[in-house]
Amino acid sequence: MTRIAVTRRIDPGARSVLESAGEVTMWDSDLPPDPSQLAELLADADAGLTLLTDRIDGSLLDQCSKLRVVSNLAVGYDNIDVPACTARGVAACTTPNVLTQTTAELAFTLLLTVARQVIPAADAARNGDWKTWYPFRFLGRDLAGLTLGIVGLGRIGLAVAKMGEAFGMNVIYAGGRSSDEFRKVSLDELLRTSDIVSLHVPATPATHHLIGHDALARMKRDAMLINTARGSVIDTDALVAALNDGRLFGVGLDVTDPEPLPADHPLYEFERVTILPHIASASEATRLKMSDLAAKNIVAVLERTEPPHCLNPEVLTDA
Repeated sequence: MTRIAVTRRIDPGARSVLESAGEVTMWDSDLPPDPSQLAELLADADAGLTLLTDRIDGSLLDQCSKLRVVSNLAVGYDNIDVPACTARGVAACTTPNVLTQTTAELAFTLLLTVARQVIPAADAARNGDWKTWYPFRFLGRDLAGLTLGIVGLGRIGLAVAKMGEAFGMNVIYAGGRSSDEFRKVSLDELLRTSDIVSLHVPATPATHHLIGHDALARMKRDAMLINTARGSVIDTDALVAALNDGRLFGVGLDVTDPEPLPADHPLYEFERVTILPHIASASEATRLKMSDLAAKNIVAVLERTEPPHCLNPEVLTDA
């Protein structure tokens, strides 16, 4: 019997897709398995449906020699050592495209939330600190006319750029695909001239701490920083230091480093820092599409057909 291990609870529809190809074992918790539990879960599995919290590397794969495919319930795959998978003939799959608009909408939600000081104002109302109509309290920024800098013009970055344009913003970008719609600049120029910097790059060695002490020093003192990419793109200690120095109008983070961020972390002490628990793709429709796509990737590999999205298709002939 073909065995398929799932490292978190998924919806019944995706489970039914998987059950068409084999026996499904599901980790019955909202919290991820630790490394030893993950190895045990995948030890006798032919396929694994994984999440971004599950580290899939050579050491794990050597303990799970039956694995033919791992399918990540995410567009990002920094948790998967793709070369290690390729070396062992394991197909590594992800779920791109289905979460582009949802993630872009959340990025722009953070942008608006920070620009208009929504969280501090809402907290004041909830905590009894709303005494009257204040003419000069909770003053935000108008978006029209501001410069929005997109770092990484992929699918999500492009969608955010178009939203910014619709709000009357001047949109520039650095990195990613080329676009005739918006002006491409160097990262240095983007940091120096943008009123809002929105991050949309994958987690790679090249992007690790891309926004560190030097980058933050180059940004306008009253700029806003939005991150819906990966937490490691920002040097958290450098960000805290910049905020302590009075830099940045506000910050919106859907991802952090570490993740989750401890409840006593100094970033929570800044009123104009909004932190969300990695919910960029968290709409019901999108998560169902992601689950379905992750399951279909697995079934395709097990049935020796082409999966919807594979990072190392060279292994498929042997998968």
